Formats: sequence, C-alpha cells, structure tokens
Amino acid sequence: MAEKRRVTQTLTFKKALKKLKSNQKKDLDKAVNTLLENPLMGKQKKGDLSDLRVHKFTMAKQLTLLGYKYEDGELVLRLITFGSHNIMGVC
Repeated sequence: MAEKRRVTQTLTFKKALKKLKSNQKKDLDKAVNTLLENPLMGKQKKGDLSDLRVHKFTMAKQLTLLGYKYEDGELVLRLITFGSHNIMGVC
C-alpha cells in the first residue's frame, strides 16, 4: 500500500509564494518534490527550533532555505517559510 503524502502551507508561506515569479515557483516545486521523496534530507535545527528542518536549494540562481516540519506517520510536510539566510534567521 502506498504511503499517504500531504503538504500543508502556513499563511506566511502562502503570502510569500504569491510574490514569486513562475521560474522561482518551478524551482520551489522541485525542492518540495525532493523533500516528498526524502523528507529527512533537510538539516534538523537544535534547541527551541528542534522540530524544524531546513532544506537548502537554488531558486533563480540564488541559495534559498526552505523551513519545514516533517510529521511521521502519514508523511505530512508542513511548509513554514523560505528565503535567504538573513531573512529566515534560523540557520
């Protein structure tokens, strides 16, 4: 039986997503699909942010960080935010 997969987005993520250009959205979609295949590939944060993982990828020739939470059991990928190192402040 295939594992159930679900992706949810926070309101912050949805607002930032609306501002992206089509080529940026394609790069982000590729990163999300990569995480769906291997949700543990992002670096797990420490301390107060230990439930957060960060995946580094290139979006429009710029290094971008994608913050997400992975909930085991039914493979839920909750997309928190994305941006450069300075914007996220979590890496």
